[in-house]
Amino acid sequence: MYHMTMMTAGPTQVRENVRMARSRVTTNPDEDIAFCEYYKSICDKLAKFFHTKNTFYILSGEGILGLEAACASLTEKGDRVLVIDNGIFGKGFADFVKIYGGDAVLYTVDDKKPVDAQALSEYLKKDSNFKYATVVHCDTPSGMLNDVEKICNVLKEYNILTVVDSVSASFGIPLNVDKSQIDILCGGSQKALSAPIGLTFLGVSDKAIQAMQNRKTPIASFYANILNYVGYYEKKWFPYTMPISDIYGFGEALENVLNDTQIFQRHEIIAKATRKAVETAGLKQYINEGYSNTVTAIVLPEGISDKELLQKMRNQYHIMISGCFDVLAGKVIRIGHMGENANVPDVSQTLAALGDVLTEMGVTLKCDMRKVFLNECQLY
Repeated sequence: MYHMTMMTAGPTQVRENVRMARSRVTTNPDEDIAFCEYYKSICDKLAKFFHTKNTFYILSGEGILGLEAACASLTEKGDRVLVIDNGIFGKGFADFVKIYGGDAVLYTVDDKKPVDAQALSEYLKKDSNFKYATVVHCDTPSGMLNDVEKICNVLKEYNILTVVDSVSASFGIPLNVDKSQIDILCGGSQKALSAPIGLTFLGVSDKAIQAMQNRKTPIASFYANILNYVGYYEKKWFPYTMPISDIYGFGEALENVLNDTQIFQRHEIIAKATRKAVETAGLKQYINEGYSNTVTAIVLPEGISDKELLQKMRNQYHIMISGCFDVLAGKVIRIGHMGENANVPDVSQTLAALGDVLTEMGVTLKCDMRKVFLNECQLY
């Protein structure tokens, strides 16, 4: 089978040492105290990386589990929850709120611009009776980056708990959780961390735990119940058998990140160069501002089929990029330049192949995107 270069907006490529870490001899994680210590050490490193005193937990399940767990654990019937919506995943939080009986109040704004914290503040002056609010750091379908520090600090002025989906921003975008006053940070293994799919992590504040413990009704879930993890280290007990091999891989990937002192600079340089190449070629990005350094969403030229384009990229150049879904289905394609994907050779190869495919499909480009990209990278 030929090699496929995966440049999607997650999952990302996985380094060999991470793959090898997952092949280590495993024990029974329910009985192995050394594994419990290892798990705790990873959680502590996450807290340090995100500059927080919050407690981290790693759950067995893809990143969406973290979003649902936050809502499941906080929401009681009738709770009003502010769902900050400027993108597909932003709006999607409402589904989790409703599943667990909450009243999801959408704060919907332009999906081509970041959330304006000042405008949000004006809204809250009129209505701030919310148990918690949800906001997406990077809305992956559009590549939109929201300033969660400003947004969450506004919410805290009204004593609203904050839940942040940073699945596709974490490790590619700097984030200080305590400075941002984030109560529950949600992340995933398969994006910029560049570990295999299958794990979600949560950074949870004491205030969020207190809110869960002070509920009038039990949490309507077992697997998505954050309280089940509280005190695991003291008890040396997990609520279910942990996926030990996945966690070994997660830990190794985290070490890769911690040893990469230029990780944020690298993401910024490659993202800016990618956007410059796309714009110079005459292509349009979906959003107008607030560009994330982890993913670029490109509007498909008129008459171009996303399915045909993606198929040509795979079959002719052995490169995977992402299409999109929901309201953006068939409208945009996405290049994921996050984690292990954020390197000059792979992104330049992807842009070259994309240029060739678009030309073959009848689109006239104004430049060689690969050359523009490489030139921009040299300027930084």
